[in-house]
Amino acid sequence: MGAEALRFDVPPDYDKCFGCGKGNPIGLKLKFRDEGGVASCEFTPGPEYQGWPGVVHGGILSTILDEAMGWAAIFNGKKTVTGKLEVRFRRPAKVGQTLSVKGWLAREGGRFIVTKAEARDPNGNIVAEATGTMFVIP
Repeated sequence: MGAEALRFDVPPDYDKCFGCGKGNPIGLKLKFRDEGGVASCEFTPGPEYQGWPGVVHGGILSTILDEAMGWAAIFNGKKTVTGKLEVRFRRPAKVGQTLSVKGWLAREGGRFIVTKAEARDPNGNIVAEATGTMFVIP
């Protein structure tokens, strides 16, 4: 499916996004801040988000990074959908430890942008990082 086929309007009261929706009872409820075009938030994963005992599931980390890149696009005036997501897991993220998450634009180019994101543990170590190719919706 090409980006030209992706035209949609999000109602202003939509709150069901798994990543950031306040009205999604099973969602992550992430709250990103705009720090000069960089999306930033903190998230403390509970035990419901673990894979191996005490370790945050990689799919949850991937979702958080994808959401950070999406918000970075929004904070830079672009509505996008993810076309490609590449995640590198560097070390285990532990349940109950607050993660600092940042997402930013790395490159712009017409119908798509390249974004990057990272999640750090309380000691500042990168636990996971991502690169995304985001299709810009006209």
